[in-house]
Amino acid sequence: MAVDTKRFDDGVPSLWLEPLALAALLALVVCVVCKLYSRLTVGVCTSTKSMKGKTVIITGANAGIGKETARELAKRDARVIIACRNLQKASEAAKQIEAETGKQIFIRKLDLCSLKSVKDFAEEIIREEERVDVLINNAGIVPFPERVETVDGFEQTFQTNHLAPFLLTNLLLNKMKETPSSRIITLSSSLHHFGRIDPDHLDYSAYKVPMQVYSDTKLANILFTRELARRLRGTGVTANVCHPGAVQTDINSTYVGFLNFCLNCLFFFFGKTPLEGAQTSLHLSVSEEVDGISGEYWKDCRVAKGSAASRDMKLATKLWNQSEKLTGLAI
Repeated sequence: MAVDTKRFDDGVPSLWLEPLALAALLALVVCVVCKLYSRLTVGVCTSTKSMKGKTVIITGANAGIGKETARELAKRDARVIIACRNLQKASEAAKQIEAETGKQIFIRKLDLCSLKSVKDFAEEIIREEERVDVLINNAGIVPFPERVETVDGFEQTFQTNHLAPFLLTNLLLNKMKETPSSRIITLSSSLHHFGRIDPDHLDYSAYKVPMQVYSDTKLANILFTRELARRLRGTGVTANVCHPGAVQTDINSTYVGFLNFCLNCLFFFFGKTPLEGAQTSLHLSVSEEVDGISGEYWKDCRVAKGSAASRDMKLATKLWNQSEKLTGLAI
């Protein structure tokens, strides 16, 4: 059977192929430019300060940003305590860091989905540790497609990302006040710009948009830090909050299938590695430039503005008071 090549000679396919080729080329150029921009603008901790003699607690440090933060602080001779729910994964991470740095990593059990676990952990730290120089509230989760409650009856994302770190920080405050120039660092996200907080309605019973809950908790992280900094004035303890950037970590594995594929592509072209994501946490932990600075929102090792809601101190105070009631700190 003869093939009619006339339609190819007429150039009909090229009418389709040329725009598609141009679109593909343009998309590739945009991705490359974005990748270069993300590499050139990433913040880097330039301080070489030693952390010898200082104790650092990092929650959720068995992988991702927390693990890289632990590794870098161990290299600086800090006494690093990684607080994790999964002790097996924590042990594997600790062994790897110890092999690379030659420094001992200490493991403590901490399940942020249980307020009792938070209290037990804090009591153990107060009882066994002489000092706490840096507390990094690094652990966090993204919501599952369907609502999940903790043993305490709270929506899981809200408790893990806000209530538990709020309680832990408050329980360790007296210990940290005994340590000169101690620092509290909490990880937030640029998604806080989409957050909406109503301190009188924090049960999240209407679970229609899971990522809205995540955005709310990231806003809560900033409001909590600003109010905490206000209450810590004159104590020598500072509190700051940071956006690590879009980082490819295990947290993204919550979603599977096509959505997971899309997220991985997004993070590959626009995101950071875990080590790059750890830079602002490191900067806030060690840099002399941060001495005395408190209550600020940081991004790429620089102070950033944050949303208007994240600067609402009346809202911050209301959220604090309600969080005290929910965690049992208010009598």
